[in-house]
Order: sequence, then structure tokens, then C-alpha cells
Amino acid sequence: MIGISNNIGSFQASPAGSHGHRATGGRGRGGGGNRGRGKGGKGGARGGGGYHAGGPMPDMEQMRVRKPLPNEIFGVVTALLGASRLRVNCIDGKERIARIPGRMKRDAWIKNGDVILMVPWEIDPLKGDVAWRYTRIQVEWLKNRNFLPRNFGY
Repeated sequence: MIGISNNIGSFQASPAGSHGHRATGGRGRGGGGNRGRGKGGKGGARGGGGYHAGGPMPDMEQMRVRKPLPNEIFGVVTALLGASRLRVNCIDGKERIARIPGRMKRDAWIKNGDVILMVPWEIDPLKGDVAWRYTRIQVEWLKNRNFLPRNFGY
């Protein structure tokens, strides 16, 4: 039987009958707890098999930058208002209140001066949701390719 591992796109063969029985560890598919998986961390040395596992590290890592969709707009965070709300100066000159959705709260820590991508609400265009937060390197990439003006953000 073939089971899909936690790394997207990689497959791991598992013997028949080894998924979900108490004698083999319980806890659903793939055995129990952290058995046989190393100590965590990202790929390579700790048994993760991540992007660089097994080969030499390249000099430059390839980076993917999210480009705006037609309904998204760039903005710079000017104030943190609390309760997952931000004050944002947008590229169109308007000041909006942006909300950080629950799926982003733990993953993206947003600070003053960060460049974000937001989706204005249809019912109130002066409010919207944060869709993405850019790093400094990504902002430079966007400026070099004329997605952002030179004097915008960082």
C-alpha cells in the first residue's frame, strides 16, 4: 500500500495492515507519535528529507513571490490597532483598516512598515482582509520588476 507522507509530493511505502491498529502504535495512519521520524526541524540532518536533503546546497535559493490578483491591492502598515486590525496606507492613496484572518494570525507576524497585499471588502471598500505579507527581499524584487514604485514601503 502506498501512503502519502507529510512532505508534499513525496510518497512513502507502508506494509499492508500497518495503519491504525493499536499493536502498531494506534494514532491513525503511519504509526504513533514521533516514532521513527527524527526530532523535527526542517529537512536534511534531522531526517526530514526536505528541499536540500541528500544533495549539496545551492549558492542561491530560488524564491517565489506572490503577485497581486486583480482584486488585491498593495499597502504599508502604519499602525497596529489591536484585535487583529491594522491601519494601512494603500498604493491608491486611500487609508484602510485591514483585518488579519485567522489562518494568518499565527503564521505571519505583521509589524509597522511591513508591505502587505490586501483584499478590500465589497460592502465597505475602506476595510479589507490581509492576503499576504512580503519580506524585504520580496519587496525589492517587486520594485525591480515595477510592481511597486521605488518610494513605496521599506
